[in-house]
Amino acid sequence: MEKASFAVTGMTCSACSARVEKGVSRLPGVSAVSVNLLTGLMTVSFDGQALKRGEIIRAVEALGYGASLKGGAEKAVLTESANPARQALKGFRTRLIVSALFTVPLFYLAMGGMFSWPLPGLLTGMDNAVIAALTQFLLLLPVLFANQAYFRHGFRGLVKLAPNMDALIAMGSSAATLYGVFALICMAYGLGHGDMALVHEYSMNLYFESAAMILTLITLGKYFETRAKSRTSDALSKLMDLAPKTAFVLRGGAEAEIPVDDVQLGEALVVRAGGAVPVDGLVLEGYASIDEAAISGESLPVDKNPGDRVIAGTAVSSGYLVFKATAVGENTTLSGIIRLVEDATSSKAPIARLADKISGIFVPTVILIALTTFAVWMLLGYGLAFSLSVAISVLVISCPCALGLATPTAIMVGTGRGAANGILIKSAESLEVAGGVDTVVLDKTGTVTEGKPAVTDLLPHGVPASALLLVAASLEKLSGHPLGGPILAMADAEGLTLSAVADYRQIPGQGIQGVLDGQLCRTGNKKLLSGLSLDGFDARAAELAAGGKTPLFVARGDTLLGVIAVADAPKNSSKAAVARLFQMGLDVVMLTGDNAVTAKAIAAQVGIDAFVADVLPQDKERQVRALQQVHKKVAMVGDGINDAPALTRADVGIAIGAGTDIAIEAADIVLIKSDLADVATAIELSRAVMRNIKQNLFWAFFYNIVCIPVAAGVFYLSGGILLNPMVAAAAMSLSSVTVVLNALRLRFFAPKPRHKSKEMLPMTKTLHIEGMNCMHCVNAVKKALEDVPGVTRADVSLDGPTSVETSASVDDALLRKAVQDAGYEVVG
Repeated sequence: MEKASFAVTGMTCSACSARVEKGVSRLPGVSAVSVNLLTGLMTVSFDGQALKRGEIIRAVEALGYGASLKGGAEKAVLTESANPARQALKGFRTRLIVSALFTVPLFYLAMGGMFSWPLPGLLTGMDNAVIAALTQFLLLLPVLFANQAYFRHGFRGLVKLAPNMDALIAMGSSAATLYGVFALICMAYGLGHGDMALVHEYSMNLYFESAAMILTLITLGKYFETRAKSRTSDALSKLMDLAPKTAFVLRGGAEAEIPVDDVQLGEALVVRAGGAVPVDGLVLEGYASIDEAAISGESLPVDKNPGDRVIAGTAVSSGYLVFKATAVGENTTLSGIIRLVEDATSSKAPIARLADKISGIFVPTVILIALTTFAVWMLLGYGLAFSLSVAISVLVISCPCALGLATPTAIMVGTGRGAANGILIKSAESLEVAGGVDTVVLDKTGTVTEGKPAVTDLLPHGVPASALLLVAASLEKLSGHPLGGPILAMADAEGLTLSAVADYRQIPGQGIQGVLDGQLCRTGNKKLLSGLSLDGFDARAAELAAGGKTPLFVARGDTLLGVIAVADAPKNSSKAAVARLFQMGLDVVMLTGDNAVTAKAIAAQVGIDAFVADVLPQDKERQVRALQQVHKKVAMVGDGINDAPALTRADVGIAIGAGTDIAIEAADIVLIKSDLADVATAIELSRAVMRNIKQNLFWAFFYNIVCIPVAAGVFYLSGGILLNPMVAAAAMSLSSVTVVLNALRLRFFAPKPRHKSKEMLPMTKTLHIEGMNCMHCVNAVKKALEDVPGVTRADVSLDGPTSVETSASVDDALLRKAVQDAGYEVVG
């Protein structure tokens, strides 16, 4: 079984990619086909004995598209010249500018007489009617030329019996244009034969401005859609940029800097603090602390010793390593993530828009009705002019302007409301899917939690808390270890003057030590203090670890000074946000690269029942896929590079705005305010927009269903009722106005309150607390208050009152007791 990638050109919508995929899958020997509309790539698995690559290319060409064999697909999509979305964006921008430049004066000229707008004398009056009509036609020609792609793709789809939205656009604008040309010919005939009544009649029935407006408005919508698509394709290039372009290898006993692509399997490489690991490998010598958040999602750095594995794309925080390359090129973990992003994007099922589904029936039906109408009236002896006028009325009333506007107008207004609420919606597809989501998957680090370590507990042993903090901070100042950052920050907030350290030393896998004021001081894990009496603090440290925290022991000489706990704490809003998702009837699952103990503790704090720990990027993507396989509609919420495969695999990917650029580019929706509560708001907005789109489509088809029989003359013989082209155009315009006005209602969208009872309404209470003297006190009070059931947030300050957000059912006595149990006093 062989696998090959092909570049496919000429695809304009999901119907195109679906047609290519369906057509190629029918070839003998093909086992799997995946077409990526965004990148223009098609991946085919096939039996090389039964099918040749050239036959696949010819099959695509027979469907009306272009195809060529592509080598190194992952790299090919990264260049701008190979990025169809980028190329299409440039094309739509040019088409939009040209269209608007000629449509505005055309519309002014066509509507000027109706609204008494000032016009040149040469273009007014019946004597100049043909000149005015010809001027309108000349203004329309550049618009038709600029948007010729609609006609080329649309009519090709009709010929191939696979009509899509381009076919509807082409039919509508062609009908208006052809009738306008017909009217212009009739006017010229009337002028030449002195029949001014004929000139007057047809001068009022020109539809050149309708044809131009159809093309211009549709192009505007497609421009915004394509712009969003071009941004999402940047995720792959940013992933490729994550790994360094060069590597330091040991050759002939000396270091040499070479391109990373030239690294050979089994070579020894060197990496230092501040650098990035270029390829996957196995540590031979040295020690380093490595930030693996980009790969595993683990918020805390990982210590690496001889025998440990290092991963391409991870950052070295401190230390020095020599390691052996175990995977290079396309076989590294980072390359695997890139492939997962690409595969997930390709395998995501195209969203079938309602208009595209109906167009396959609607367009040929209208054409058949128009031809039948023309033939019937000709057979009845009503003449060519009458029959043609009635047939064109059918086409004009069926002009898909409203049908084409139904989705983009609602999408544009909806995305505007999303932006006003801090929600960036990048494509129509994401809005279509988000409303049907029934499961929300949350990444832990940076999404549920703050995404950065902070000191949560200071447990001194026989010394003041400041003495414990001073020793730890003095040592950590030299380490450069990420765990030392929050300790140094707290020492700075307390105004401590750090001590000089002599004989500083890192103990791989254990911690650090140095001499302060003539005494050996140490800070690190339990192993570092082996043989030292811990006086029960090892049990307290175990409790901290069970709560999702990292305990650091601090000792001076042979005396334990205490324990400092560092953790990535949940965001203040996470608990309330999760509760809101549950109230909406959604299932919530948390995924994390952290260990099970930490994951369980964090999940309990925010009210999540289901979680999966120790997951790598491919595991997160696999978890999302597993949920989809049991027919779940999944929204994935994340902020890290490691979340990119899962974000693209999910039905809708939602990125936290404060996250990495890669997560934001890979996602469909971005929460600008980094607030989890906006996940629920985004889903509510999606549901509102989709209701609006369905209403728009209903009205668009309602006019057609009611007016087509009248336009065809069904009631002419019995009641003399005939819908002439002018009335048909008015009905078409009315349907468009109805669609736009209905879409504008979305401007009043606001998130609905999700509280089910009065007892659940939020309440803010103000407490005046005495006895707090430092940030340790603030953290202790904050933790005590937020542990009270019903408390969603506590803002504690040394300089002012404490603000506590609770449900109305929380009694004041509970808050007072929590503060007192923490060792402080509520005075008001």
